[in-house]
Amino acid sequence: MKMASMTVSGIEPEIGAPAPDRLISGDPKFRTWNIEEQPGGLYAGLWESTPGKWRIQYDEWEYCRILSGVSIVSEDGGAGRRVTAGDSFIIRPGFRGVWEVVETTRKEYVIRL
Repeated sequence: MKMASMTVSGIEPEIGAPAPDRLISGDPKFRTWNIEEQPGGLYAGLWESTPGKWRIQYDEWEYCRILSGVSIVSEDGGAGRRVTAGDSFIIRPGFRGVWEVVETTRKEYVIRL
């Protein structure tokens, strides 16, 4: 099949959390449903986190679309951007900053290494 739905039905999520040295506050827990993985480093799926705040750094390119919840994403040296359901954005390689989940947040993602 050449078309896949962005659904988590029948997929067990990977469970995770920020690395302890990146955690700023809270006790965020992640669930990730990797729906698509292609050779050369292309990934697509859903990610969800409970509230908390941690440092992030991206070496990859990522497209995100927020499905639910509220988060604030701040680039080092810049103002925070509040993202809610319906917002979409791209994070480019080299991004350094903070991700704060204010209300449990779920997003769709496409990552290219």
